[in-house]
Amino acid sequence: MAGASIDELLRSAGIAAIDARVLLRAALGVDDAYLAAHSAQSPTDRQRNHFLALVRRRQAGEPVAYITGEREFYSLAFRVTPAVLIPRPETELLVESALERVPAQGPCRVLELATGSGCVAVAIALHRPSAQVTATDVAGDALAVARDNAARHGAHIEFVESDWFAALAGRRYHLIVCNPPYVAERDPHLQKGDLRFEPRAALVAGADGLGCIRLIVAQAGACLESGGSLLLEHGYDQAARCRALLEQAGYRDVTSRRDLAGGERVTGGRV
Repeated sequence: MAGASIDELLRSAGIAAIDARVLLRAALGVDDAYLAAHSAQSPTDRQRNHFLALVRRRQAGEPVAYITGEREFYSLAFRVTPAVLIPRPETELLVESALERVPAQGPCRVLELATGSGCVAVAIALHRPSAQVTATDVAGDALAVARDNAARHGAHIEFVESDWFAALAGRRYHLIVCNPPYVAERDPHLQKGDLRFEPRAALVAGADGLGCIRLIVAQAGACLESGGSLLLEHGYDQAARCRALLEQAGYRDVTSRRDLAGGERVTGGRV
């Protein structure tokens, strides 16, 4: 493949075309416009070998986001490592739902639990700069990634290492949001695709996938101001059970929101 052009490298990569383009951009340090404008150009031997090494990692199943160390979310570029979940488009619905409940001006205290890469907290903080945003995670290595992403985007966020609400005694918030672990421990999807490489503790929540959601619903009320809201992302088939948990815990105005594919993916209510 010595002397191969950009176009030839892309066509012969042996992986999905979209993945090949992302990896070649990373290997060359360029954008899509450059690839299109210089398709006949031949990268250097060093650049070509770098690209082929990245391709081999993808062929072995490693997620593109972990290979490049970056993933876009809510039109922002976030650093990701194997210490955090890869941000996914469906989680943007959680951000949109949160922004509807946070006033554009005026005080509002927002808490994100299990922040991971920090993508949700950063997006909220940037779109609602008047809000006081706190983000927690039990994993220190995940918090390091989240802090880096907040600094990269100039988002003002307080980060707290906490096992759910353990380090938040006495605090009250107007809104609590979370994309918790919600995959059942024997779900076959855990052995497929990107999930094989992502941190299991951030994915799995007991036999039915609702273990963490039950805990959050049971404990969040003590950290919410009167009239405050709890918003939870969950699996495509868990909305009805999440609504039941919230209603049983005394939450009002319990509703679920559908994503672009029509699935109910975010459920919330007020205290």
